[in-house]
Amino acid sequence: MKRWLTLLMMLGTVAGLGLVAPTVAQAETPYCGIVWGSLPETAGSLSVPPLINVRAGQHECYDRLVLDIGGAASGYDVRYVTAVRDQGAGNVVPLRGGAFLEIVLMNPAYDVYTGQPTYMPANPQELVNVYGWRTFRQVASGGTFEGYTTIGLGVRARLPFRVFTLAGPGGNSRVVIDVAHRWLA
Repeated sequence: MKRWLTLLMMLGTVAGLGLVAPTVAQAETPYCGIVWGSLPETAGSLSVPPLINVRAGQHECYDRLVLDIGGAASGYDVRYVTAVRDQGAGNVVPLRGGAFLEIVLMNPAYDVYTGQPTYMPANPQELVNVYGWRTFRQVASGGTFEGYTTIGLGVRARLPFRVFTLAGPGGNSRVVIDVAHRWLA
């Protein structure tokens, strides 16, 4: 009995000094209020409006990739993979970073009626200059084939992300991918 009492007193002292592990609520305090995860995100289906631009921006709590669509955004599949593969041939898209997001748009990068390209980057290996950014390391093209367009996003580490679509400007739309700078506060 004395041993139990002594053990309880020691635990009380350790807890009083703040030497015990934080509670579950403390350990899970989200960074910047971000409650995203790192599991795949998918939505929509294949459609005709093409990809027309790729751009990116830095925010206080995350880096953002924006894919401009020349019409209503239809669908996407975004997930962490061990290697991003290009459309058609399946070759590995070389990317810098500790983790890789494969972004598959269910939109072509060409006009389906004329076959003319709608997005022709100057450098397919560097769609956007993200040098020195907190989370993004590289944005590269994985090509477009049979209506699907792949973009590889190299990031610092496997971090929380979210994907959503926005209408506009005009009749166009955007697929937005945000990747947090870190997991916890």
